[in-house]
Amino acid sequence: MLDALPLPHTIDSRAGTALLRRATVEDTDAVIALLADDPISAARGDVASAEDRPAYAQGLLEILSEPSNDLLVVELDGTVVGTLQLTSIPGMARRGARRLLVEAVRVQSSLRSSGIGSALMRWVGDVAAPAVGASMVQLTSDAARTDAHRFYERLGYVGSHRGFKYTVPQD
Repeated sequence: MLDALPLPHTIDSRAGTALLRRATVEDTDAVIALLADDPISAARGDVASAEDRPAYAQGLLEILSEPSNDLLVVELDGTVVGTLQLTSIPGMARRGARRLLVEAVRVQSSLRSSGIGSALMRWVGDVAAPAVGASMVQLTSDAARTDAHRFYERLGYVGSHRGFKYTVPQD
């Protein structure tokens, strides 16, 4: 986990004041539900099936045991309504600059456009990145997520690169 992150942290939104905190094993089901609440994730297999729960739980444990990774959740009125993963990446490019990678940003579908996602992403750039010594925040977004692209651009993110993925064949 990224020990330098100043957590927990409160974030304000039109839905109310929410608590941003590090995920725990007890949050596994809530994070799975947020992934399944997203049509693109669901199409890739994140459908919150009971037989997949052990794989998700193992993934969460691995994220939290890595010193360069963290999984955060947003809690509103005692319910987990958002999540994201952060990874601190040292680098050689840009004179040895460190980057903060943001992955799997999700806000409960009924709360999108409430300001939770904006507050969360502002916290990443204004608080989390400096806390881990990152000079850049980067993220990838599925090409089909045109609403998300507009959201990130409104926050000042620039679509600067084209990403590629390779799916490793499974035996």
